[in-house]
Amino acid sequence: MDARRLLLLVGALVVAAITAFMARSLVVGTPAPVAGAMPNGAVAAPPPPPVNTTEVLVAKRALPVGTILDPTALEFRPWPKDLVQGAYFVRGQSEPAKLQGTVVRFAVPAGQPVTQGALVKPGDRGFLAAALGPGMRAVTVPVSAQSAVAGFVFPGDHIDLILTQTVSGDGPPLRASETVLRNLRVLATDQRTDKQTDDKGKTVVVGYSTVTVEATPKIAEKIAVAQTVGTLSLSLRSLADTQSDLDEAIASGAVSVPDDPAKEKAFLARAASRPQDDGDSYVTGADVSRFQRRTVPAKESGQPGETMGGPAPAPAAGYSGATPKATGPVVRVVRGSDASIVTVSGKN
Repeated sequence: MDARRLLLLVGALVVAAITAFMARSLVVGTPAPVAGAMPNGAVAAPPPPPVNTTEVLVAKRALPVGTILDPTALEFRPWPKDLVQGAYFVRGQSEPAKLQGTVVRFAVPAGQPVTQGALVKPGDRGFLAAALGPGMRAVTVPVSAQSAVAGFVFPGDHIDLILTQTVSGDGPPLRASETVLRNLRVLATDQRTDKQTDDKGKTVVVGYSTVTVEATPKIAEKIAVAQTVGTLSLSLRSLADTQSDLDEAIASGAVSVPDDPAKEKAFLARAASRPQDDGDSYVTGADVSRFQRRTVPAKESGQPGETMGGPAPAPAAGYSGATPKATGPVVRVVRGSDASIVTVSGKN
């Protein structure tokens, strides 16, 4: 091989080595790009959402039929523009605050857009009927400022109904108060179905004269009768009380939870809001004041003059004569509104 060919071969090897070295330097020396990094070290803002989406109002949780919307029920989420319908609530074109107090007419699954046809606004036709659960009725109860917890009962709260009455009998009148119904859902106060707020968003307490509650047909009949018996008062329930009552009912076997996990959550939600007409409690005047003990009627134990909660009262009007001194077995004889104690004598 002559010197010229050898020189060309060496030159080619040198050029190839230099090219390879430069290519390696370019690949290894360039740092990997960092997401959000700017040339001066600043962090860039996150990329904007895709241009083919818009934000619509969706349900944050499952909204069954009859749900009264509150600020925690809805939120805006990105949604493909191609799937946006004219009935959707789009950001910038609707205000979620104005939807508070509206009622869900058709069930909305969690994460799905809320349509205008699925909501009924106060004053619209069929509003109250949409707020009722299946098989339930709406009953209006007259109340006063004192019996309505000074106006601190709002639509969506749960209450107990207390009946206070004066019972007339042979003796002094008996004053008694008892909880006749429990866990009633408030649908409206007067003709309002939502809370009133001021410019700062704080709840305004406003007095009202009637309260509309949700009840079963049987409980609705009891409320109608209770209004004619005495005075009705409202007792505001704690949210924890409702859950405690439900746990107790499940433990006692009064409520059977379905085995299907998909149906269990919906069943528990319905059971927790179900009104109750059992487990009544009562208080009489004798439980409040010692001076009311003589108003408690006598026990039916065969012992004349024995009373519940205190010593025997004086003979009440209506008894025929004074109570005879018992010298043997006695029998209490009642004729209409008159009662008497008769001593029974017999041969041994």
